[in-house]
Amino acid sequence: MPEAQLVVSAVCGFLISALCVVFALRYARRRGLLDRPGQRRSHALPTPRGGGIGIVAGALIAGASACLLEPETWTPVTVAVIAVAVLAVAIVGWRDDHAPLSILPRIGVHVLASIGVGFVLLWPAALVDQRLWWWLVAIVPLIAGSINAHNFMDGIDGLLGLQALFVLISYALLARVAGDFALTAASLGAAAACLGFLIFNLPPARIFMGDVGSGTLGLLIGAFAGLLVQRHPEWLWACAILSSGFLVDAGLTLFARVLNGRRWYTAHREHLYQWMVRADLDHAQTDGVYMLWNLIVAAPAAWLAAHLPPMRAFVLCAAVYVLAGVLWIAGKRACLRTVQRGHA
Repeated sequence: MPEAQLVVSAVCGFLISALCVVFALRYARRRGLLDRPGQRRSHALPTPRGGGIGIVAGALIAGASACLLEPETWTPVTVAVIAVAVLAVAIVGWRDDHAPLSILPRIGVHVLASIGVGFVLLWPAALVDQRLWWWLVAIVPLIAGSINAHNFMDGIDGLLGLQALFVLISYALLARVAGDFALTAASLGAAAACLGFLIFNLPPARIFMGDVGSGTLGLLIGAFAGLLVQRHPEWLWACAILSSGFLVDAGLTLFARVLNGRRWYTAHREHLYQWMVRADLDHAQTDGVYMLWNLIVAAPAAWLAAHLPPMRAFVLCAAVYVLAGVLWIAGKRACLRTVQRGHA
């Protein structure tokens, strides 16, 4: 494998992303594209948004150019469909960053993009067995759910960028083991694009990602996981473990809001990471807690799951999610007690 191409892909992703974020900063200030502090926000100063456009540009250019180097496994149709899906999610996110859209057009675009990704994942095998198209019923909600879950979790400085950096590097390592050069390069290019953005987004953030970036990362993480599982189905549980911290926080918060009759798609401060900030942890400390989970629990468990038989890997994945759920409940209660004491 030409390792130099991996370096080129990563460098291109980083430089393109960082350059685009610089222009996004100027654009946001000129247009007054600012996230202002409020009751449902976790920041104290007006901050430009839309910096995720750098991640979109870096990931698309670095990833597409790398994938086209392996036309025998990454056909032009595969690359084009994923690129169009990314652009569709990014465009609707960019539009929403300028002026809030209603939920229907956003969800509609997310579903259509997810159908496109699902088509790419299924078509090689479905050409042989038409019944496999029924898997779209599962794949489309999973991809659309990933888009929205990562959007929900983009609420404090650095958190989503660091999470995506961790997951995408992990995907690159798995793809390298699998001998998939194109997916390795695409994952590294997207990870480097996240790093180019993080220069401006680590606490204290100079610019926020916005929906243009958060939705795109959710799509990429879901699509790249699907491509890994397409080639190695036994890695499904390893991929699920890598995103466990984020998915548990997003999922349990969504479940609690629906259970309490709240609108799940409106802005709020009820995720665990938001409660941690409300309980007087700063953004860097909160980011650190989530990264500790990734490094101490998720990474070793995912590595182990990738080497276990599928049923044992599933049991390990379930155990990780149960542990994450228990910690989520305990963390929420601890934060609530801290906030209540502060108001007493």
